Amino acid sequence: MPSESEFVYKAGTLTLPSSMKRRDLVATLLCAPWLADTACAAASDWMQHFGYPSGWGPGRDWTDKARRIGNYSGGFEKMFPTHSIATSAPVSPLRVELRDPPQFTSGTGTTTSFNAFLETWPTTGLLIARKGTILFERYQFDRTPEMRMTSWSMAKSVTSLLLGICIDRGLVRSLDDTSDLYVPELKGTLHGGITLRNLSNMSSGAAILHDRDNTWLYPKMLTGRSADCEAAVREWTAVGEPPGTRFNYNELCPLTIGMVIRKVSGGTLAQFCQEALWRPLAAEADASWFCDSKEKEFNCIGFGARLRDWARLGQMLAQNGAMQGRQIVSEAWVRECTTWSDKDAQVRHGVGMRGMGYKCFFWHPKADGSWMMMNGHHGQRVLMDRVTQTVLVHTAVEGDPPWQQELFRLFAAATRMDA
Repeated sequence: MPSESEFVYKAGTLTLPSSMKRRDLVATLLCAPWLADTACAAASDWMQHFGYPSGWGPGRDWTDKARRIGNYSGGFEKMFPTHSIATSAPVSPLRVELRDPPQFTSGTGTTTSFNAFLETWPTTGLLIARKGTILFERYQFDRTPEMRMTSWSMAKSVTSLLLGICIDRGLVRSLDDTSDLYVPELKGTLHGGITLRNLSNMSSGAAILHDRDNTWLYPKMLTGRSADCEAAVREWTAVGEPPGTRFNYNELCPLTIGMVIRKVSGGTLAQFCQEALWRPLAAEADASWFCDSKEKEFNCIGFGARLRDWARLGQMLAQNGAMQGRQIVSEAWVRECTTWSDKDAQVRHGVGMRGMGYKCFFWHPKADGSWMMMNGHHGQRVLMDRVTQTVLVHTAVEGDPPWQQELFRLFAAATRMDA
C-alpha cells in the first residue's frame, strides 16, 4: 500500500507534497493530464497540485510530461550521475534595471506583448539582458532565479566553447584534424576518421536519424543502468554518405568531440569547464552536467545552470569571447562559429535548413551570423544579438514549432529596448 504521501497510478508512483491530503486528490485526478482525453483547467497546470513532481515516470519514463517542470529545474540531477562545476568569488556583476518591454507583431499580424507570450506558452523562465544589465526577468510555475535549469541541447554549444578553448591553448591543432589523432581508442572506427569540423557541423556522414535512432540509443548512452556513451560512439558503423556532405543533426557528433576534449585536457569535461570557462566567467552559482553510468558527461545534453549564468555566457559571446576585460574564448573562435568557408557550405544559412544556419554546435537565425543561438529541446534557448549585445534566455517544458518564430519576434523587439 502507498503511504499517505504517495498515490500509485498506472505503473508509477507520485510523491505528493506534505501539505496535500488524500481528500484533495479526487478533484485533481479528474483533471490529471495523463488521463485519456481529459480536458479541464488542471490539465494546463503541469501537475501544480502535486507540487510539480520530479523523478521517473511510469515504466521508467524519464521524459514523462507530468514531471517535466520538476525535472528540468533540478529533478534530473537526482536521476542521473552528475558532475558539479564550481564557481568562485567574486561574481561578475549583473545589474537589475527592469524595463517595460515593448509590444511586437505576432505571426498572425496582431500586436502582442511579452506577457501574452508568457501566458500562451509554458515558459518557466524568460530573461533579457544587455551589456551586464537585466532588462526583463520573469519566472512561472513557481520556478525561481536560484534554480538550475537543465539546458537540453544547449549543452552542445557549451561543448563548442570548450573545443574552442582547446584550440586556443594548442591542445587541439586544427578543426580539420580527425578525432582519432587525439583519441587512440577511436582509430579504425567511423567517428575516429571524421574531422572535428564535420563533427561540430553535424555533417559526419553517419547513417543515423535523430528522431528514429535516439529511442534505442539513449538507453545505451544514458538512461540504461550500464549506459556508456563512449562505447556507443565507438560501435556505430553505419555510413550514409561522405563526411561534409550534408547537415544531419545527431548526438554522436558532440559525444565524439567530448571524447577529444576529455583526452586532451586530461580530466572530465566538468573539470575542464570549471577551470577554463565557469570560473573565468565568474558565474554566480555552480553548474552541473549529468553523466552516463561510467560518469562520463553526456555532453550532447544535460548542462544545468541558473538563467542569470546562461545570460553571462551569452553576454561573453556577444562581447566576442570577453568578460570583464578578460578573454575567455578567443575572438578567433567566435569568428569561426559565426562564419562559413567552402568547407562549411553544407551548413550555411538556408542550405541545411530553411531559414537557419549552423556552425560548430551553434544555430544561426540570420545569414550574416549576427544572431547566435544555443538551442535545446522543449524550448530551451539562449539568443545573442552581437550587434546590440542583447541576450535572451528562455526555458520551457514544451517547444512546438510556432514558439521559435514567436520567440524570434519577441527577441527582435528586445533588441530595441532602451538600456
